Amino acid sequence: MSSPGSAPGSPPLYQPVSDGRRRRLIPGVACADNDAGRAPRPVWTLPRAVGDTTGAPLRRLATMTSPSTDERDLAALPIGMFDSGMGGLTVLHECLVTLPGENFAYVGDTARFPYGEKSREELELFAQQLTAFLETVPVKLVVVACYSATSAALPLLQERFSTPIVGVVMPGARAAVQTSRYRRIGVLATAATVASGAYPRAIHSLDGGAEVYQQACPGLVSFIEDGDVASQALADAVRGFTAPLKEKRPDVVIMGCTHYPLIAPMLQRFLGRDVTLVNPATEIALEVEGILQRQGLARADDRVGSYRFYATGDVEAFRTVGARFLQMPLTRVRTLSLDTLDALVAP
Repeated sequence: MSSPGSAPGSPPLYQPVSDGRRRRLIPGVACADNDAGRAPRPVWTLPRAVGDTTGAPLRRLATMTSPSTDERDLAALPIGMFDSGMGGLTVLHECLVTLPGENFAYVGDTARFPYGEKSREELELFAQQLTAFLETVPVKLVVVACYSATSAALPLLQERFSTPIVGVVMPGARAAVQTSRYRRIGVLATAATVASGAYPRAIHSLDGGAEVYQQACPGLVSFIEDGDVASQALADAVRGFTAPLKEKRPDVVIMGCTHYPLIAPMLQRFLGRDVTLVNPATEIALEVEGILQRQGLARADDRVGSYRFYATGDVEAFRTVGARFLQMPLTRVRTLSLDTLDALVAP
């Protein structure tokens, strides 16, 4: 019988395991009976062609072995990326532009969207589940393309998983500090990101004297996720969120949510043309490029990379609306069930 999320006749996404062995199968997660405190990095046999554009069936989770020392094998693996929904596709778009030869595997957790209203404990769980799943793909690097998840769970993920993991907060903070002439930096973000204090910490780690003004924008991502980027209701909401921030007179404002670049022209209008908007997605792509080059994991050939997509919610809605975020067609989206994620990291 096929597991949830598998196509009829395809191998299951995962192999059922007992509760006692479940967490021992999560790469890089510390567990009581793991003497080293961290499981070895898994190595799988590479598929004939990495990417969603081949239409290849889902592959069975392979048995973990000792880490590979062949950098050619690791370089051929895709880059993993996840977000609460489709906003992270703006990050993927920048990565595709900057790294056209790389393969990508993207997960949109649309069944549990939005993350901006979730508790820290929930975000830590969701982030661990999605990272554990991406390690089964497998991937050579994970980008947490969600500000709420990065703010709540990035240090935990980096501690528990062996795959290199990049968040979205520090690249944007660095760009803002380098751009600001008057050291007055604004942040538009979700309630969870603002409450975490991640941006003030990141900015002050780079410039202890910078003034940081945060503005939570509850509900704004729902407009954008639904494909609304130009309605009067959206404009009224944006005006209300930007007005208090504009009074602080920042010269740089970070778009602290992956959805916000889709309404950058509207944000610019209400903030004023003397304010520089920072889109961290561009900086994230450059950071990923630098990491791969320094670690010798960048693909060396000139082939155009491919990409695959997974969604925990409605795959057709993801395919249709997601094309607007990615700015290119999404030919196929695979279903990733919450049961599959719960089997990897139990709630």
